[in-house]
Amino acid sequence: MACDADVFNHGVAVITGAASGIGAGLARRAGALGMNVIATDINADGAAATAAAIVAVGGKAEAEQVDVAIPDELDRLAERVFDRHGAVRLLINNAGIETVGNTWEVPAARWEATLNINLHGVIHGVRAFVPHMIGSGKEAWIGNLSSVGAFGQMPGQTAYTVTKHAVQAFSECLYLEMELKALPIHVSAIVPGMVRTAIFDAEAGFGEPESATGHRRAMFDMMRAHGMDIDQASAMFLEQMAQNRFWVHSDPAMAAQIIGARVKFLQDQLPPIMPDLALAIAVD
Repeated sequence: MACDADVFNHGVAVITGAASGIGAGLARRAGALGMNVIATDINADGAAATAAAIVAVGGKAEAEQVDVAIPDELDRLAERVFDRHGAVRLLINNAGIETVGNTWEVPAARWEATLNINLHGVIHGVRAFVPHMIGSGKEAWIGNLSSVGAFGQMPGQTAYTVTKHAVQAFSECLYLEMELKALPIHVSAIVPGMVRTAIFDAEAGFGEPESATGHRRAMFDMMRAHGMDIDQASAMFLEQMAQNRFWVHSDPAMAAQIIGARVKFLQDQLPPIMPDLALAIAVD
């Protein structure tokens, strides 16, 4: 029997950005294991559809419309969930967007949205829920969505890359804080490789510069051709979290290659190295 079937077969799971993509996949997996899933998203209809899909196959779930870019909404979510259901066993700060475009071409509003959703949504998700988790005195798990992009550089995806570097650092520090305080809260950095999500869909690029279109299309095609199935990746993530791993991967080999290049970059103090993928997109 898989480890996740023992660890996540009961209790409450709160997952942000659960209307689609990895968030929806994680919600479905948690529901299939037996958890009571709170599927949250700014897209109320999408969150409701995820919850309905879980219930349709005999699981327990409900939907909440939440904008993770607004800290007060996360505070209110934490209060509602703990008031209704008691302790939260699993919190996954997944909500995120991809932003494409040169640093100076991305409008201020899109920059702020990327920082607020991808980074501040994770930070304030932790800030809002952890005091309640500590107060419950029960064992709990937190997964923050990092990325293989947290260990490299990618021109044209600077806004996203900055947030993922920051989420990775935040998760590492959070892990040590839990250890220092001897708290029964396990922290994981979830590091997806290439997963077949809608993050590069054309409509997801609202507010980006026109120059982003080709880059976004190339990445969309690549993920469709080579990305891992969402449900497969989600099952891998929860299994590794159940094993109390800090590093949680869908493609360990890809991650090892990128992290290895990062180590060399830092050790040798090299100038930033142009990824082959960036060159291929530029020529496309």
